[in-house]
Amino acid sequence: MSYLDITLIGLASICGGFANAIAGGGTLITFPTLTALDVSPVIANVTNTVALCPGYIGGALAQRADLRGQEKRMWSLLPTGILGGITGGVLLLSTSDATFMKLIPYLILTAVILLAFQDRLRTAVMAHMGGSGRTHPHEVWAIPLVFAAAVYGGYFGAGLGVMMLAVLGLVLDDSLTRLNALKQALSFVINSAAAVFFLFSGKVLWTAAAVMTVGSLAGGVLGGRVASRIRPAVLRWMVITVGLIVAGIYFVR
Repeated sequence: MSYLDITLIGLASICGGFANAIAGGGTLITFPTLTALDVSPVIANVTNTVALCPGYIGGALAQRADLRGQEKRMWSLLPTGILGGITGGVLLLSTSDATFMKLIPYLILTAVILLAFQDRLRTAVMAHMGGSGRTHPHEVWAIPLVFAAAVYGGYFGAGLGVMMLAVLGLVLDDSLTRLNALKQALSFVINSAAAVFFLFSGKVLWTAAAVMTVGSLAGGVLGGRVASRIRPAVLRWMVITVGLIVAGIYFVR
């Protein structure tokens, strides 16, 4: 890779980390940047997953206090998340570049839709919890739903957090804060499981991964510091607009 390529990847990862810290959707910036630099789609996705994995640690640790009292629930779902993440990774490595290229615009649109309706999904989750009387008897349904979301997370990953929160809200009766903490823990293990699996795939572009890891962490720190000065909705819709443009480009390729 040229110095210009590395610079562009670094800038994209800073922007991605910044977006993730405020509104989410960073993958909609970093992944297209890699493919635009002629990195094959599967390798770009694998590299993106490995590089952004450290970013999930901060979110999981920040809400660890809200996991107290959820140990039984968490330990029953974490293996499901790990298995789903690895399954998604296996499916990704079994997909040819040509097939994945055809799927990319639909995957990006899925992430865009999740990001666009993030607030409505959260409202729906809160309404469900408020009207359920906290007597929901079907927590076991969390296992197949979390597994399905985890497969998506291991395969592509963008919008995983929103999808996971919606899934948990459908089947678990708890406060949004506690469900969000559980979501953070699950997202971390799903991404980590896929990333560890990818480490042995021979498809990680290590130079790009290293640059992206540093860039995304720096962007996350910057985003955290200025979060109070920027309206998340504004940045979210900027990312959504970029995502729609990118999806359109992939559709006409």
